[in-house]
Amino acid sequence: MGCLIICLSQLFFLVFLWHSQPTSSSSFSSSSTLSCSQEQSSALLKFKQLHSYPTSSSSKYSDDCDQKKESWKEGRDCCSWDGVTCDTMGRDVIGLDLSCSELQGTIHSNSSLFLLPNLQQLNLAFNCFSSPISSGFGQFAKLEKLDLSSSQFSGQVPHELSKLSKLSSLDHSGNKQVSLNTSVMRRLVQNLTKLRELRLDGVQMSLVLLDSLMNLSSSLTVLSLNGCGLHGNLLYNIFRLPNLRELSLICNPELRGAFPTTNWSNPLMFLDVSTTGFSGPLSNSIDNLKFLNHLGLSQCNFNGLIPASFGNLTQITELDLSGNNFVGELPSSLSNLKNLSFLNLRCNKLSGSIPESFGNLTKVTYCYLSSNSFIGHIPSSLSNLKDLTFLDLGGNNFEDTLDLSNNRIKGQVPKWMFKELGNLKSLNLSSNNKLTGEIPSSICNLTLQILDISFNNLTGMIPRCLGYLSDFLLVMDFRTNRFHGTIPEMFAKCKSLRTLVFNHNQLEGSLPQSLVNCKKLEVLDFGNNKITDSFPYWLEALPKLQVLVLRCNRFYGQIEDFKTNSSFAMLRIIDLSQNNFMGHLTSNFFEGLKAIKTVNENEVSLKYIGEDYYQDSVMVVWKGHERMLERILTIFTTIDLSCNKFHGKIPKVLGKLQFLRELNLSHNSLTGYIPSSLGNLLLLESLDLSSNMLNGSIPMQLTSLTFLAVLNLSQNKLIGPIPQGLQFNTFQNNSYIGNKGLCGFPLSKKCRIVEPPSSEEDNDLKFTSGFGWKAVMMGYGCGFVYGIAMGYLVSKSRKPQWLVSLVGISCFQV
Repeated sequence: MGCLIICLSQLFFLVFLWHSQPTSSSSFSSSSTLSCSQEQSSALLKFKQLHSYPTSSSSKYSDDCDQKKESWKEGRDCCSWDGVTCDTMGRDVIGLDLSCSELQGTIHSNSSLFLLPNLQQLNLAFNCFSSPISSGFGQFAKLEKLDLSSSQFSGQVPHELSKLSKLSSLDHSGNKQVSLNTSVMRRLVQNLTKLRELRLDGVQMSLVLLDSLMNLSSSLTVLSLNGCGLHGNLLYNIFRLPNLRELSLICNPELRGAFPTTNWSNPLMFLDVSTTGFSGPLSNSIDNLKFLNHLGLSQCNFNGLIPASFGNLTQITELDLSGNNFVGELPSSLSNLKNLSFLNLRCNKLSGSIPESFGNLTKVTYCYLSSNSFIGHIPSSLSNLKDLTFLDLGGNNFEDTLDLSNNRIKGQVPKWMFKELGNLKSLNLSSNNKLTGEIPSSICNLTLQILDISFNNLTGMIPRCLGYLSDFLLVMDFRTNRFHGTIPEMFAKCKSLRTLVFNHNQLEGSLPQSLVNCKKLEVLDFGNNKITDSFPYWLEALPKLQVLVLRCNRFYGQIEDFKTNSSFAMLRIIDLSQNNFMGHLTSNFFEGLKAIKTVNENEVSLKYIGEDYYQDSVMVVWKGHERMLERILTIFTTIDLSCNKFHGKIPKVLGKLQFLRELNLSHNSLTGYIPSSLGNLLLLESLDLSSNMLNGSIPMQLTSLTFLAVLNLSQNKLIGPIPQGLQFNTFQNNSYIGNKGLCGFPLSKKCRIVEPPSSEEDNDLKFTSGFGWKAVMMGYGCGFVYGIAMGYLVSKSRKPQWLVSLVGISCFQV
């Protein structure tokens, strides 16, 4: 899936670049001074009539298409029609541009289109033919440029195209249902000796032997074979074509190869083999590519040092070496790349410090250096990067300390960065860096959208001026530092803020009520601080809030005064544990949790909170253990109210939260019976009611919870026999200790009275829900995320047999 996402984004980018250029293959001039023959005029009108969409419908490109055919009217000279070019020496149509003209249907070999024998240029791109490529195209003996891209053609490339001996440009890209075999490829290579541009992006070439590319035309300037399913070892000859300017082989994961050590094709300007099996070290001979402006080597298997000769590629503007195994220090010669605007070195094994000379890269706008092993400090010369809009330095090993208050630059976030890099949109200084000192107020000079300085040792108070960023900020993540003091009322204009995390600091005082203005807030995490406040009822006004974490603070008082039954409708993760909350658990609170009561149909697929703009994460207590969710599934739900002072009965309405995964009410003073309605929580995986004062028996309905992996009812006043069967056969003594009145398996205490058989109603509850023992085993065999998704589908469909059989194959054979 990762490869697919990378490939699609790269392909779309390349297609956009190609089709936005005013190339000769797609630009045809019209002439109003000529008069085409009646035969050719009739042929064009017939082709239009046969292949145009009905007036009541339109193609998928209709919003962006030119209405070229509107000027095609009988009685008018066809040389004046849009998209038609005539020979200046006669009356023949020599050019036809019908790209993005809402054409459809099958072009047969006897189509009137083929009655234009002198056609030299033909562009049918971005239409919806949904048919095989006609062998009739081979009749255009004079054709020089043929563009059939992105028109939903299908089937095999016909061998008749190899008859177009004068062809200089051939574009079949974007036709994913078209395939090409070795025989046709050999004919094309052998006969199209004048070919200069060949674009086959997306055409299926998995059956093409790579040796068929051995004798490509020496006049070739463009070769683009992105996402073609190529496999095997690519020979050096392609890199030595004397006139090649663009070579793109993106997203062919089974295509292997290495770069030549000598005799590169000097005119190369664009070279990209990202997401292929290319490997090996890079030699210094790469500096022969004096005209190169784009080099993409991401997601390959290259290794070794980055050659110092890279510094000779002075025309390069985009350099992507991410996702490889490059090691060693960055060569200082990279500072010679004065035209560089995009630099991506993330996810390698690079080490050492960032050279001071990096400040010479004054045109860089995007810089990714994350997930390496860099150490030391960021050079102050980076203040020269006035155009920088995205900087990612996370996941390194910067260890030197940084005293920001005295501006002694020994670490990663010097004051000048905030003063000088005014265009910066994203700043990631998180993870494995050990920054100390305070945040300088100069950070407020930025117009950031993402500010992540989590997992450091930063101290001091939160700068009040951060409120100036609230117009732009999407994410503010300050977790796991040592900030102290109160939280400023700085959210008056937080119209864009979606994620706010201050977990694991030493913040005091109350929550700032200006947060009520953050209408787009989805994640709010102030856990593990020293905040003293009553429950923030005013957060009810945040319609998109999905994650609320206030655990391990000093919150107090009751949680009862809700205005409506739709409070917190979007909340999925609720952690209020380890505070001083008290009073009854009111039905109103649980009634309002609509996102846990029902799940939309479009949430069947795995989606993550913040996946479009940031990878949100949260620490939860899952099945009794703290666990960092590196990504938050929208179908993950938990309620943790443990370690407070709640008393009274457990509300029966909890049984309506049918999509709840975990419920923890432990270490309170709850009394009364365990409600049998909890047996309706069919997706529940963890239930902890321990250390309360609950009495009565354990409801038999709980045996219906076939996804339940953790059960803790210890330290209560429960009595009677422990229910048997299904999940209850898997729980150990520690689930029940401290309940002197309980008996039966797994306890050594035997029950004196044999329980009567389960009622028919109880049996119905077990099996009409669609769960059975096989469904239970899914959770064990498939893992956490997969189990969540499967559980939802099972409970939604109520007919799990097809799913159980499928999972049985995919999980148990691992």
